[in-house]
Amino acid sequence: MSKNSKVLNLKDKISGNELDLSLCNLTEVPVRELAFFTKATVLDLSCNNITSLPPEFCNLTHLVKIDLSKNQLTGLPDDLGNLDNLQHLDLYNNKLTELPVSFSQLKSLKWLDLKDNPLEPGLAKAAGDCLDEKQCKQCATKVLQHMRGIQEEVDRAREKRLLREKELEKKREAKQREREARVKEARKREKAEEKEKRRKEYNAQVAAAAAREQQKKKNEEKKKKNGQVAADKKVVISAPKPQRSLVGLIFKLLLLLCLGLAGVAAACRLTDLQKEAMCVPVNLAVNDGLSWAKEQEVVVRQLLSNLSSAAREFFESARASEN
Repeated sequence: MSKNSKVLNLKDKISGNELDLSLCNLTEVPVRELAFFTKATVLDLSCNNITSLPPEFCNLTHLVKIDLSKNQLTGLPDDLGNLDNLQHLDLYNNKLTELPVSFSQLKSLKWLDLKDNPLEPGLAKAAGDCLDEKQCKQCATKVLQHMRGIQEEVDRAREKRLLREKELEKKREAKQREREARVKEARKREKAEEKEKRRKEYNAQVAAAAAREQQKKKNEEKKKKNGQVAADKKVVISAPKPQRSLVGLIFKLLLLLCLGLAGVAAACRLTDLQKEAMCVPVNLAVNDGLSWAKEQEVVVRQLLSNLSSAAREFFESARASEN
């Protein structure tokens, strides 16, 4: 309750089901205290200085009749439509220009007075004059119809707004899905590229291994061929060795024999052994050999002379034929 209120005890203001707080110089409505008097269904707040009603006022749903005439109200709470049981509402001589949209929800309202308020033209036309009981009842009916029309417009506007918001939300979701799809596609492409890169690396490794294996086989085949050729050469070359070795051995034996005989002959002719019995046949053989050699020397000289004469005749005949 306001500090300026002269109401000290609400119980003193109750008479039956009516709570009379008129002419109390109130600037605020004592909503908290009124909530305890649910049996008081008629509330008279006329002829005060109330400028506004608190939101909690809409919780007084037990009220059936409210008189707020001759106050300074410039507006009513947005949830005024919560007063489901309200049938009679007197707003005469205030400063109202419009009513809350929820006013259309006052389905029990049967009597309404909006005279002497600076109402906006559409609402003023719906309210009419309200000069008697009948006109005030018509005012309630027409104002409710007018407010229902406004409510429908508000609902349509809200639906349009919600529809726009839904469309915007769908667009945002579509953009978000598109971004996610792009990101997913980029990741998929990266994975595919990475997989392709690994596949190429693997193929390159396999190809390199195959090339190495092929080269290895070629080298082995080459080595085998070279080995076979070398073996063939070795066989070919080494085959005559036994013959050369045998010839050489024989030659060596003959040479040793000749050297031995020459040594024996020299020893028998040049040393004191020439008088020995074993050197006699040797010396005879040497003498015979020397005699044979002298005889052969004459033959060789005669042969060389014949060859020289034949050669000279050949060259002379050849020179003559050229001329």
